[in-house]
Amino acid sequence: MRSITILGATGSVGASTLDLIRREREVWRVEALTANCSAKELAALAREFDAKVAVVGDEGCLADLREALSGSGIEAAGGRSALCEAAARPVDITVAAIVGCAGLGPVMAAIEQGGTIALANKEALVSAGDVMTAAVAKHGATLLPVDSEHNAIFQCLQGNTIEEVRWITLTASGGPLRTLSADELHAVTPAQAVAHPNWDMGAKISVDSATMMNKGLEFIEAHHLFPVGLDRIRIVVHPQSVIHSMVEYRDGSTLAQLGPSDMKVPIASCLAWPRRMETGCEPLDLVAQGELTFFAPDEERFPATRLAREAAEAGGSAPAVLNAANEIAVAAFLDGQIPFTRIALSVEDTLAQSDLPPAPTSLDDVLAVDSAARERARALLEIA
Repeated sequence: MRSITILGATGSVGASTLDLIRREREVWRVEALTANCSAKELAALAREFDAKVAVVGDEGCLADLREALSGSGIEAAGGRSALCEAAARPVDITVAAIVGCAGLGPVMAAIEQGGTIALANKEALVSAGDVMTAAVAKHGATLLPVDSEHNAIFQCLQGNTIEEVRWITLTASGGPLRTLSADELHAVTPAQAVAHPNWDMGAKISVDSATMMNKGLEFIEAHHLFPVGLDRIRIVVHPQSVIHSMVEYRDGSTLAQLGPSDMKVPIASCLAWPRRMETGCEPLDLVAQGELTFFAPDEERFPATRLAREAAEAGGSAPAVLNAANEIAVAAFLDGQIPFTRIALSVEDTLAQSDLPPAPTSLDDVLAVDSAARERARALLEIA
């Protein structure tokens, strides 16, 4: 038996993880499941998998969770501190899939217990990369990347060393709006932005894919996971999403990881590492696929990758400001408050008009930068 905690069990990554566990139910013991709220859904999952504890991040949902778990013997808890306590429980693997900076505290708690963390929260490394990687080294934890691109790179690096790498290439689908003109982008609706042609993701990540900010955040994340230098990481648009990323070595060899557009594949890679497991995904049919195409990113229409690269080059607190401003802008777009093209502009304005503090040295520092950047981003959106 292997023990597992899933932070963000009701989201898309959490759902895919639980589907994989169902395939090998006799192998897994579920320690803790968490969600922001979704009390009834979380309780149903906790009962199905006989979890020891279920936690809602929104303490206002705790009463509903307790009612839904009544008579089950499963512990119910709520609030940010309860999330961190659940993450700190010693298990064989923790799947960290809480979206946004809300996941920072739980990810750090999981790292500090020294286990293996399957990281699907890219904001943890974007906003707190140096802090997180230092904690991983201090506590002897293991980070396994769940993002399909970083998981692909991780697989392509097996048996090789960072010193032998010439290039890391992150592939990007280009999202659902790749072919639209600048004028058409201005009129894009939330429904259009979340309708990804290849991947089934949550609303925030889908909008990030549409703006290409998702790839910008992944650029920063890759910099922390695979320290080859910023000048050796590049982005290529690959609309078919068959090649999930590539690593080129100094001898001219390029290794690529290919697979279906299904998050079960990289999640399974982490759950079974260093072995493999069945996923139930349809095998990749390259003959049916027909062709694979590649393009350079258009940073005129989609400036988010440029902004992320500049924030990474600036270092210090700039990536945390970038991430915070983007979360505020995406939420405003999804609420119908700003047009699609205003998302990246808002991030750029926030970076330009913020007095960037020194590089964070602790999680409290990161959270302080995040909070201040959010206030600045909100203020600028009100001015706009």
